[in-house]
Amino acid sequence: MYYSGIDLHKDMSFITTINDTGMIVKQSKVSNNDFAILNYFNSIGSDHQTVVESTSNWYWLSDLFKDHQIHFTLAHAKYLKAISYAKVKTDKVDSHTLAQLLRLNLILAAHQISPDKRRLRDMMRARLQMVHKKTSCLNSIHRLLEKFNMSVPDNRNLHDLSTLDFLDDLPLPTEYQFPLNALSEQIRLLHRQIKQLEKLTSNPHPKLRYSAPLIYPGNR
Repeated sequence: MYYSGIDLHKDMSFITTINDTGMIVKQSKVSNNDFAILNYFNSIGSDHQTVVESTSNWYWLSDLFKDHQIHFTLAHAKYLKAISYAKVKTDKVDSHTLAQLLRLNLILAAHQISPDKRRLRDMMRARLQMVHKKTSCLNSIHRLLEKFNMSVPDNRNLHDLSTLDFLDDLPLPTEYQFPLNALSEQIRLLHRQIKQLEKLTSNPHPKLRYSAPLIYPGNR
């Protein structure tokens, strides 16, 4: 059995492969495309186990290995203390450590969401980010008004978009009216995008399904 630790980056990966005794069989920097990745593993032999730290770009690699019957483990990043506490951190060291932890069965695996649910989850994550940005804009408006001992009237709520029109009439210096208007425009835009996203997720469109082919670096 071969155990491969993959330090995955945006455009490339550093892979270290060891055998049952922990000896390094191969180490290489590989471009992130299907041919280069598969060529690396085919050059060694069969019976592979691989491990990748859970980052934002593991989907394509998981699918590639599944299609070619290569065992794939997604390591929970939070619990990879052996890497995060290492005094020397390089791609080579990290990939080697991952391989050794895999061989010793010390990898705490993270959940691999099924392909058919990925897009919905990522859309909900996008919605959460938009909500955070909108809240940040709302808070910025409150901080700006506080500079002039002003506040939104008790009978108004900034979450109500009609209140933004009320802000146009405040006696603020011109230099402060511009950032206030910019924040108001951002809130309106984010509000509209959040509603559009909610509509998509509540009424799933065929485009949200995973059946549509995805474009990865290896199949462009």
